[in-house]
Amino acid sequence: MKGYFSHGLRHGIPIGLGYLSVSFAFGMKAVGDGLTWLQAVLISMTNLTSAGQIAALPLMIGGASLTEMALTQLTINLRYALMGLSLGPKLDQSMKTLQRMIFAFADTDEIFAVASSQPGKIGKSYLYGLMVMPWIGWVLGTLLGGVAGTLLPAFVRTALGIAIYGMFLAIILPPAREKKPVRFVVAVAVALSLFFRYIPGLNRVSGGFVIIICAVLAAAAGAALYPAEEGNT
Repeated sequence: MKGYFSHGLRHGIPIGLGYLSVSFAFGMKAVGDGLTWLQAVLISMTNLTSAGQIAALPLMIGGASLTEMALTQLTINLRYALMGLSLGPKLDQSMKTLQRMIFAFADTDEIFAVASSQPGKIGKSYLYGLMVMPWIGWVLGTLLGGVAGTLLPAFVRTALGIAIYGMFLAIILPPAREKKPVRFVVAVAVALSLFFRYIPGLNRVSGGFVIIICAVLAAAAGAALYPAEEGNT
């Protein structure tokens, strides 16, 4: 059991190092938007979703309703449920309901990819080890970014604040260059976002519902125009 845990721990180190830089940017943005560094750290301790946390910041600061926040997070993080279903057949008998719920907390894109690539069945010892370093990296990066946000000069905070947007561009651009359906969905989402920002009336819709509407409509348009061929994954 210890061997399996240490095996997962080693596999989680690169993920944790990657999360360190991303969460540093989140910590700085959270403090820059008005939260304390402690509040930012508590958010990262109880969540492990970069896009979800970034989207939640303006909602929390703006006093959005709990319903709006819940629907926004459901829309952004729905993919995690699909990843969990995909990973299910690889889990061994040690993964009972409680263990699955614990692992679901950290079933992020990167952890899912590493877990899915393992040969044969995987159990709770390996998965718990795999979760540790990403969680530590995420929380530690948020702490460092939050504290830095209270100490660094304003012009430095502004410069470092674009890192979080660079991260999202790094996620979007490679597949968009290679796949036309991805470019189409991204373009539709951008166009809808601009509509909601600049068209009178639409610009009064709250940020959380804008995210939900843009995500659902862009995905629906992409699915309608570029339906997945049967047998493709």
